Amino acid sequence: MAEYFRIYEENPNPKEIDKVVAILKKGGLIIYPTDTVYGLGCDINNLKALEQIARIKQVKLEKANFSFICHDLSNISDYVKQIDTSVFKILKRALPGPYTFILPGSKTLPNPFKKKKTVGIRVPANNIALEIVKKLGNPIISTSIHDDDEVIEYTTDPELILEKWDKLVDAVIDGGYGDNEASTVIDLSETEPVIIRKGKGSLEIF
Repeated sequence: MAEYFRIYEENPNPKEIDKVVAILKKGGLIIYPTDTVYGLGCDINNLKALEQIARIKQVKLEKANFSFICHDLSNISDYVKQIDTSVFKILKRALPGPYTFILPGSKTLPNPFKKKKTVGIRVPANNIALEIVKKLGNPIISTSIHDDDEVIEYTTDPELILEKWDKLVDAVIDGGYGDNEASTVIDLSETEPVIIRKGKGSLEIF
């Protein structure tokens, strides 16, 4: 049975955030709000939890395109290669916000991702997600629970999310109704930015 936390985005309760972080540190899986759709996540450094998410999503872990949810731009340097000033300016303009930026992966990536040439970085404009990552001290993995074949409410209404995911995850965080539009995905790993998916984030950041 998943634990259910009601946390308010305007002012996330530190005690509730601590409980969620404790679940992550034990290798638990959580569903949490972002500035787009609700995400399924775990501690980036917990191999068992990562493998469990890969199983749920029916992908091989080393081939999975999970995003890294970071607290701010200061801790992305642990996961991406040195980026030039023009790329950094785009990131600074757009984040926190509803974007996933694909950047060249560094040699210090956690083991399961060592072979990946690129990583997807997210800094969502959602205080709940940001506080969890800040308290945890490192990124969490994120993959959307959005399913095109499903009734929309099952990915936007936290109570229905709990009903569906109760036996698969350790905690569901109710941060209010979620959005049904995913993030805009932009590949910044080459010389020119490439729009991979147009989502909620505006393209007026260039």
